[in-house]
Amino acid sequence: MKKMTRVVLAVLAVAGSTAAMAQSSVTLYGRVNTTVERQKVGDVSTTGLFNNSSRFGFKGTEDLGGGLKAGFQLESGFNSDTGASASTFFGRQSEVNLSGNFGMVRLGNFFAESYYATADYVSLHNHNTGSSSDALYAYVMQNANKVAYRTPSFGGFTVEGAVGLHEQTVGGKNAYDLAANYAAGPLALGAGYSKQGDVNQFGLRALYTYGAFTVGGYYQRDKNAYVLNGGARNNIRLAGAYTMGASEFHVNVGRANSYKNVSDSAATQYTLGYNYNLSKRTKLYGYYTHINNDRNASYGVGAAGADFSSVAVGVRHNF
Repeated sequence: MKKMTRVVLAVLAVAGSTAAMAQSSVTLYGRVNTTVERQKVGDVSTTGLFNNSSRFGFKGTEDLGGGLKAGFQLESGFNSDTGASASTFFGRQSEVNLSGNFGMVRLGNFFAESYYATADYVSLHNHNTGSSSDALYAYVMQNANKVAYRTPSFGGFTVEGAVGLHEQTVGGKNAYDLAANYAAGPLALGAGYSKQGDVNQFGLRALYTYGAFTVGGYYQRDKNAYVLNGGARNNIRLAGAYTMGASEFHVNVGRANSYKNVSDSAATQYTLGYNYNLSKRTKLYGYYTHINNDRNASYGVGAAGADFSSVAVGVRHNF
């Protein structure tokens, strides 16, 4: 009888744990992305191994019943070329959220949704990482100490608003971010606005897919983002991709005009890239990228007026 009781208790314990697992889940994910490059800054050339925003993270959800879910996401960056961890371990993301029919409330540290709605969405090559990433986009929103709300999807339309708290006893200003996304078949549209003190940005994005072709771009207008009291500046980027079997062919070009109060501060960036997908998670790729800075511009470099270029080959693996 005692033996039977123990068996029954064991079965109930397993059943209970199975039910708990069915209501919650935790996933380990990440990306290792590394390139060999020949970079040139001004007249100085360097050959080396470079990390392209490698990261790993944990995310999970728990079903609380009645359509309510609790979730979290923790993400850490690391240098794939050296193995060094990021100085702030979960500096890329540390978020807890509640979601349901009302939408989602997010608390913690995470990237601005306005960036994902505009610049990131049209960065078709290498996911806006490494030396070929968009050097001209003005990122305004702070990532830490944020409270955000995301609406449910209304026929493919969503909106997210966030406040970044300054958390200072005296002085300091909150940061604000607003983003909208709309998807309808092959067409995807987005808009984003960020403001922190006297610095702000506004952007619009469109992307269209027709068979093997994808074309898109964004327009951004910012104030004082790269230059203190620099005034307003316009920035535009166009991107295109063609897929043929496992091969992807990419091209993009961006142009940032001069700031109103800083002459000769314009720049142009373009990238030609090729990706070969070995699987859904692993790809080989190569690219050439170039940034042409005017006399008072320093995009992608430390010295004003210097140009930047890179020829690279790399491997990216998602897990």
